[in-house]
Amino acid sequence: MSALVLGKRSSCFFEDLHHHAAATAAASTPPSASKKARFGSSSFRFSPTSSAASPSTRDVVSSSFTGGSPTVLGHLRSLFPDMDEQLLERVLEASGNDLDSAIKSLTELRLGPAKEHPHSVMSNPNEYDGAAVQPSAEAALVVVRQRGGAPGGRCRWVEVLVREMMNAANVDDARARASAVLEVFEKSVAGRVTVNATGTLQKENAVLKEQLEGLLRDNEILKRAVAIQHERQKEFDEKTQELHHLKQLLAQYQEQLRTLEVNNYALSLHLKQAQQSSSIPGRFHPDVF
Repeated sequence: MSALVLGKRSSCFFEDLHHHAAATAAASTPPSASKKARFGSSSFRFSPTSSAASPSTRDVVSSSFTGGSPTVLGHLRSLFPDMDEQLLERVLEASGNDLDSAIKSLTELRLGPAKEHPHSVMSNPNEYDGAAVQPSAEAALVVVRQRGGAPGGRCRWVEVLVREMMNAANVDDARARASAVLEVFEKSVAGRVTVNATGTLQKENAVLKEQLEGLLRDNEILKRAVAIQHERQKEFDEKTQELHHLKQLLAQYQEQLRTLEVNNYALSLHLKQAQQSSSIPGRFHPDVF
């Protein structure tokens, strides 16, 4: 959109120049030169992406502004009001005070990032708006923050840094702009590290909480198991004592049984002896004795 506006502005400017040149050339040049001037004034259209201006246009522009460099600079300032004046002067000097070359260089300088990254431009049309160019490091820092504060990805950071370096007026301004971009980059990295660390700590806390809950459940199970085992051990001890007592009673009863058997045997012997030594023969009724 900015390129079309620039093309319309420059075409109007050059049409005025060619009309003026055609009027002056009609009185002092042969008909062929006047026809050439009329042809150039009627069909000229400026395009920022054209290869170069025609020789007749360049001659007319250079002849019109040979002694009026401030006028050319003022026209460039009107076409590029968002760019630094020192940058306009440097580009104009580098092009040899050629207005066409200066406009072409400034247009390519403005549209350079858009040509390199068309997808990013389509995703955010206002990102490369000319009004966003600032001549100072503080303004550059504000622009970077307004464009998202933290561009996502290495290519975006490189793009921001290169754009700020291209818009720098001098070495000090470039150093200040680089410092501002690096400050935003540092804050972005610190913010991401903080977010990542917070997320990691939250995940670790959740894992530790789950482990603690599992340990508490295991502890309750172990407590129940220990209580059950204690009860079983207590019952086992009681049964063991009871068994030991029964064994002692069994030993006593066995001893008494042996004693009774011995006594019974002795009594039976005495009975036999008494029967053999008796003077009354025959069988006696047991109730009598």
